[in-house]
Amino acid sequence: MSNQSVVNEISKIAGNKYTITSEAHMEPFCKGWRFGEGKAIAVVKPGTLVEVWEILKVCVKADIIVIMQAANTGLTGGSTPNGDDYDRPIVVISTLRIDQIHIINEGKQIIGLAGSTLFGLEDKLIPYGREPHSVIGSSCIGASIVGGVCNNSGGALVKRGPAYTELSIYAQIDENGELNLVNELGVNLGNSPEEILDNLQNKKFKDKDIEHPDKLASDNEYHIRVREVDSSTPARFNADGRRLYGASGCAGKIAVFAVRLDTYPKPKNTQVFYVGTNSPDVIWKIRREILGKFKNLPTSGEYLHRVCYDFAKKYGKDNHVVIDKIGPSFIPKLFNLKRKVDLMAGKFWFLPDKFSDRLMQFLIWFWPNHLPKRMEEYRDLYEHHWIIEMSDGAVDEAREFFPNFFEEHEGNYFECDEKEAKKAILHRFVAASAIGRYHALNRKKLGDMMTMDIAFPRNEKEWFEKLPPEIDDVLDVKLYYGHLFCHVLHQNYVVKKGVDAKALKKELLKTYDARGAEYPAEHNVGHEYYAKEPLRIHYKKLDPTNSFNPGIGWTSKKKNWQ
Repeated sequence: MSNQSVVNEISKIAGNKYTITSEAHMEPFCKGWRFGEGKAIAVVKPGTLVEVWEILKVCVKADIIVIMQAANTGLTGGSTPNGDDYDRPIVVISTLRIDQIHIINEGKQIIGLAGSTLFGLEDKLIPYGREPHSVIGSSCIGASIVGGVCNNSGGALVKRGPAYTELSIYAQIDENGELNLVNELGVNLGNSPEEILDNLQNKKFKDKDIEHPDKLASDNEYHIRVREVDSSTPARFNADGRRLYGASGCAGKIAVFAVRLDTYPKPKNTQVFYVGTNSPDVIWKIRREILGKFKNLPTSGEYLHRVCYDFAKKYGKDNHVVIDKIGPSFIPKLFNLKRKVDLMAGKFWFLPDKFSDRLMQFLIWFWPNHLPKRMEEYRDLYEHHWIIEMSDGAVDEAREFFPNFFEEHEGNYFECDEKEAKKAILHRFVAASAIGRYHALNRKKLGDMMTMDIAFPRNEKEWFEKLPPEIDDVLDVKLYYGHLFCHVLHQNYVVKKGVDAKALKKELLKTYDARGAEYPAEHNVGHEYYAKEPLRIHYKKLDPTNSFNPGIGWTSKKKNWQ
């Protein structure tokens, strides 16, 4: 089949309105949120799971590469084409229109369809007094439930760990090039693929059709692993063979229609403690005391270095204000609007690149300081900032622990009121986009940007990075933030003009290897990291013909893994 014939067949299935072939209109789907871009012959936005199945059949018949995509909020370019060295044409299937979420087992579990989002799930679980597997960070920008599972994402919530399930339903291409539907969802939905997918989407099943197989719908061991503070291995990382199964960790090597996940009771009482210190050792001791001796685990522990605090305050201010004043539900709309503005601006030679970023940065300059007084005081006093959220029994344990601890150690803490807690957590969240904004506004005088997602061993005492002078001297900016209880650090850099960023990245990764670290920790390998052997085995087992998302993790882009 010619490319045009493929597009014609797809448009008959999804409709002309939802079959995009214009390069300008395909750009938001073919360009990563932070990294990576390439070309496709079409982007299609099906409205049903059956339409996805029919489109897949056309692509398999025509030997077309398929890249499944949901929110496209990944940080490593793993859900878009990357480069121009593929050996077959590409079709991108965007699943965002298929966003249904089915509540099952009285709210104790959910089934999230291909385009369902964490934000939508939070709302849906409110009447049940329960929470999703992940509620921090990416949920605010519309990240998808299925994407989180496929990419081993999350883990900021200390009691729950990364998104994981052994219960899912997906399309797979076998070694003979045949398209098969694999139903491991644990729900009786019928016989033919079309019947199964239609019944699933429209919830044409009853409680008696829901099975309870001996399979996990969450990581049931993480709360134990994170407490093992003397272990010489990381608590969680992307290539952990212990947590690679079907859709979990698949990185788009199959077409996932839905996943089944556990939910969690909402705590009755929560309290955020804001910790400041000038000593990394103090944070190391607090971490070991809380994880090793508290009866109740903390909810989360989000870290910010002072430089990152400043960057987030300046370059993340607009996102902070929007979320605070309008709510996180507006953020996906804002990102979509930004992309459209940049596309339009690109048509006018007199407008600068990254026009939307420049405009928003200019407008937000007039807004008054958005951060609470006590946070600002701690910014001046302390280099290291740790936002620790406790719930229920852990609140009382923390109230007993912190006063005694800081009588003997450098630093201090305060209990946040409701407003301070919200703003502190938001400030940590917007830090993730601050380096991108800084780089976009100053790219003419800067070198490349590098983002590292590092999982350090649980017993690593020297968690705060000390770079050798030959590396430190070629960096313009270093931003550190992360999830300290699980020893996952996001270490972001901008190199000076003229510096070979790829060569420097190799040197940085060598320093992590020497310390027993794993990477990436939670941002799938995408096209930024090398997929280690457990991941490569998982990918090849799922996709023997290499037809879904080829090239991921620096693997072959060629058919049959040539």
